Amino acid sequence: MVKLRARCLLVGDAAVGKSALSQMFHSDGTLFQKNYSMELYIIDSAGRETFVEACEKMWGRPSLVCLVFDLTSEQSFTSCSHWMERVRAHSEGLHVPGVLVGNKSDLSARREVQASVAQEWAQSQGLEYFETSAKEMENCDAPLLSLARAFHSLYHERLEAIQNLQSPG
Repeated sequence: MVKLRARCLLVGDAAVGKSALSQMFHSDGTLFQKNYSMELYIIDSAGRETFVEACEKMWGRPSLVCLVFDLTSEQSFTSCSHWMERVRAHSEGLHVPGVLVGNKSDLSARREVQASVAQEWAQSQGLEYFETSAKEMENCDAPLLSLARAFHSLYHERLEAIQNLQSPG
């Protein structure tokens, strides 16, 4: 059996729903393919500036990034650029597949960030965009399953590159 391990950073401002989203995903691990033992280590970083530096020491080199913001907070969306800079500083120049997650979709009356704006920014960063409501358990698995697929694809690309190096020319 092949065991694939990915280090997924869960980043974003404080109180955007990172921990709630992570807990919703952890509660049901049956959606992964059965012929692989997938281990997705989700590192839920603190959003408060006083803890960020300590958390960054645990990041290591990330395999994936899940960047979360609060759909009812324009400021949390604006901070996404800052979070991506921090993630890229740890990626040693390698592309880190990821997703941008707008959480708290259940609070539509208080929405400050439009889906089209978030989608456009996500695309410019090479991220896939999702909207979720951890509170209502809506679409919580989609971003993390997307990350698992991205990592699985990256694994196969690297495996193929290694095999091409080893095959006689």
